[in-house]
Amino acid sequence: MSKTPTPNVRDNLRATAPKLIELIDEVIYGDVWERKELSKRDRSLITIASLMAMGRERQLVGHLGRALDNGVTQDEIIETITHLAFYSGWPTALTAATLAKDVFAAREE
Repeated sequence: MSKTPTPNVRDNLRATAPKLIELIDEVIYGDVWERKELSKRDRSLITIASLMAMGRERQLVGHLGRALDNGVTQDEIIETITHLAFYSGWPTALTAATLAKDVFAAREE
């Protein structure tokens, strides 16, 4: 399984919503992300596109990091954001670009 960029999110909720976290761990990351029909890189691109389009900023931050871990380049992330600006709107694109900038900067520290 690939490195999870935001383990604290799940760890912080584990005691409060144990079944939810169990399903995330076992179904999403233990099964769906491990299926061979799509690469983790492709799954990351799909996920960041979906989260951006839905305006799910908190989850987008973690998945931007996961995308980098899964081999998506910074340029590809920015191109995805730019492409989606025409489909999901300028506000979602500007928010996603700002979050990506922050994730990229944190990785350089």
